[in-house]
Amino acid sequence: MRRARLVRALRGEETDTTPVWLMRQAGRHLPGYRKLREEHPLLEIARTPELAAEVTLEPVRRYDVDAGVVFADISLPFLGLGVPFSIDPGVGPVVPHPLRTRSDVDALTAFDARASVPFVGQAIERFLERESERPIIGFAGGPFTLASYLIEGGPSREYVETKRLLYSDPGTFDRLVDRLATMTVDYLRLQAESGAAALQLFDTWVGAVPPSVFEHHVLAPVQRIFEELRALHRPTIYFSTGSSHLLELLARTGADALGVDWREPLGRVRARVGPTMALQGNLDPGALLGTRETLRREARRVLDEVPGGRAHVFNLGHGVLPATDPERVRELVELVHEAGRGERKR
Repeated sequence: MRRARLVRALRGEETDTTPVWLMRQAGRHLPGYRKLREEHPLLEIARTPELAAEVTLEPVRRYDVDAGVVFADISLPFLGLGVPFSIDPGVGPVVPHPLRTRSDVDALTAFDARASVPFVGQAIERFLERESERPIIGFAGGPFTLASYLIEGGPSREYVETKRLLYSDPGTFDRLVDRLATMTVDYLRLQAESGAAALQLFDTWVGAVPPSVFEHHVLAPVQRIFEELRALHRPTIYFSTGSSHLLELLARTGADALGVDWREPLGRVRARVGPTMALQGNLDPGALLGTRETLRREARRVLDEVPGGRAHVFNLGHGVLPATDPERVRELVELVHEAGRGERKR
């Protein structure tokens, strides 16, 4: 049951307790990762299977989480498209030559995951060689989020260039998103074939668009991704932030589960997306910075939004913050498992 707990919850099946994993559980709040970063740049770690597997394993060994999540960055496949990039500390992915025209998009090279990002699959395999109790989650960036990085040249708050292309030349925008959707299917297929038990699509920034844009320019490519992944028989998760205004559309993506940020209580999310879609989330990451008592109260508030705990994977509404005390994370995981067992005994 332990190894299957996460997968069963994502499929809406009965579990012995509420499964829990945390976005960015392998990262800057952990001493082992910080020490490794003193010796290796992030991209070197991500491209070295032994190092990536070690980073993925650290939170699994330290906490009783129900899954590892492969250590990678959503920008890793860019080189396979012929797009040079770097990851600048404190900034994130930076693309020196952004894509702004039809010719830029048409110049992208054909993507082959096994040729361009084999190390991600190898990191998954190394993890599974060392960890038999818990599965590993694979992931990729969602098409809008990847497109925004490629068009803006890096992170953005206003998405000026992305929206300029979207509204002035929607055909080129759609062409780019379609290329990224094709790439993402191949990338996630590699991860599943390497042993990933579940697959998450991080379309983190898609909340920047209104419902009409999501419906006409993003929904179909996302649906295609999940439809093509269905043959892999791995549960899938679609995650975004600031997207409460899109919930009814997100329910149509074809994902098995919806990852939710902290802005909308899960009870209201359930009422809006219907009874069949599993939910993941959605504790405010800031709650881990408070006292033990406030953490318990806020975690309990999330759990109470999902009566009986069915079809729920506990997570944060975004990633673990760098200032987080690892002891708080351990307490949270224990609390969720304990409360989940209590719910099922009622």
